[in-house]
Amino acid sequence: MHIPDGLLSTPAVVTTYLISGSAVYLAAKKMEKEDEEKIPLLGLAAAAIFVAQMVNFPVMAGVSGHLLGATLIAILFGPYASVLVMSSVLIIQTLLFGDGGITALGANILNMGIIGAFVGYYLYKKLERLGKVLAAGIAGWVSVVLGAVLASIEVGLSGTAPFLPFLKLMLIYHSAVGVIEGVLTGALVMLMQGQKEEKETPVGVKRS
Repeated sequence: MHIPDGLLSTPAVVTTYLISGSAVYLAAKKMEKEDEEKIPLLGLAAAAIFVAQMVNFPVMAGVSGHLLGATLIAILFGPYASVLVMSSVLIIQTLLFGDGGITALGANILNMGIIGAFVGYYLYKKLERLGKVLAAGIAGWVSVVLGAVLASIEVGLSGTAPFLPFLKLMLIYHSAVGVIEGVLTGALVMLMQGQKEEKETPVGVKRS
């Protein structure tokens, strides 16, 4: 759901930059205390998200939709790590590939990175009693749809596109994309859970 230049008003640009800038700064400060061994893994995660987001489709008024991955990274590494990974990916996409506008970068980081990282993560933790795989799938879907709603609100308040038709299209497209996001998130969490259980199972002991 990359928003291009020209769709957001000055107040929207300033507000989203302030929110995203503050979140990225906080995430960077929090990650200073993390184990340095995580850094290569986060680099690999960023590369995987970058590749996944290269496949996108147009929605309306220059806005494109695609998979996110913020919730998955948050589940695996924590929400602050997810914010840094997603921000790095989105900055590179904007500056090198023109995918999303520079003036809309704050909004894109907010919609695709921060929302998925924090809302997706804490929703996952809230629903974890239902099972990690199901919780991850639901959280992944919600993160995509909620990001699309927020993008629609930002564009609607800017007055550059009709709010209700824009919101309708965004919900239609991203509800479908969210299903794919949810399935992939749940599947990868299941895979990681299985690998963790194998490592924790003593040699010669069969898992029930």
